[in-house]
Amino acid sequence: MAIENNNVVTLNYTLHTIEDNGEKTFVEQTTTENPLTFLYGVGMMLPKFEENIGGLLVGDKTSFQLAAVDAYGERDDRAIAQLPADMFQESGLPPVGEILPLQDNQGNQFRAVVMEVTPEAVVADLNHPMAGKTLNFDIEILAVRPATDEELAHGHSHGEDGTEGH
Repeated sequence: MAIENNNVVTLNYTLHTIEDNGEKTFVEQTTTENPLTFLYGVGMMLPKFEENIGGLLVGDKTSFQLAAVDAYGERDDRAIAQLPADMFQESGLPPVGEILPLQDNQGNQFRAVVMEVTPEAVVADLNHPMAGKTLNFDIEILAVRPATDEELAHGHSHGEDGTEGH
């Protein structure tokens, strides 16, 4: 079965970023024991990621690159926030480099990286950690199946066999 909208896709991937000098930097990798499973065509994945795997079959392998504009966007040097130190009274001030889970007024969740900590504020970079990066994916398709009615109603995959959480 070829990958198309409303299919549940299970795949393995290896992700590298491509540096300005052309060198690859390893980011992450899935395993056959813990693959990526998602509902194709409902906006869960980067559109260009889906475009590159559409029509593939189980066993197919592919490699592709996504420019920053097609992945997580370019870095915005203005996307820096000064978070008041008293926000961290309960948890304590985070160390530089820590990733903070944040939520905006609309309930959207995102992550920010701590750049600096002072007694008054925590300076955080709100750019996605992969912003400004060219991404290189090596993909192997492990399984493709039609989504169940419940998965379609929920808008996400319930795992490789459709029964996750039951």
